[in-house]
Amino acid sequence: MPKPETFESVARPGAYYERPRIKRDLPIVTSPWMGLLAFGFVGVAGWGAFIKYTTNQERLASSVVRQILQNLRESDLVRETLGEGVRPEPTWYLNGDPWIDGTINMLQGNVDITLRVKGSKGAGTLYFTSIRKEKGQPFTLIRFKIICDSGTVIHLPIGLSKQ
Repeated sequence: MPKPETFESVARPGAYYERPRIKRDLPIVTSPWMGLLAFGFVGVAGWGAFIKYTTNQERLASSVVRQILQNLRESDLVRETLGEGVRPEPTWYLNGDPWIDGTINMLQGNVDITLRVKGSKGAGTLYFTSIRKEKGQPFTLIRFKIICDSGTVIHLPIGLSKQ
């Protein structure tokens, strides 16, 4: 019979498996600030583009622009130079809507816009400026002209557009 083995103290529990002894560098921890900065920049740029788009849509839907375009369509001078079907020239970056540059501020009495128009014969840039000197007074027309791409300048009459 084998001889019994005796121990002097309680045994320490050992590991169930051998621990890996891989020597590698710690991972590089990147700062989240660059990602947050890029995301913030894209957010602010998107917000700015949205504001520009909505203010252009407001200008496009205003009664001032509608009246100007109606006067252009009825004007014999414009019809002779630009042809039939005078309309705002669409832009590709607004999905076919025209870009109207300038301000329309009816409460302060200031309308100053520029937009591209085109007809069946040609195209040009429309300039329209009108101010109101005092509250309750009618607007005074300062500038209402089209500079065609061919160099022709059409000064539209202040009254009715028909001549």
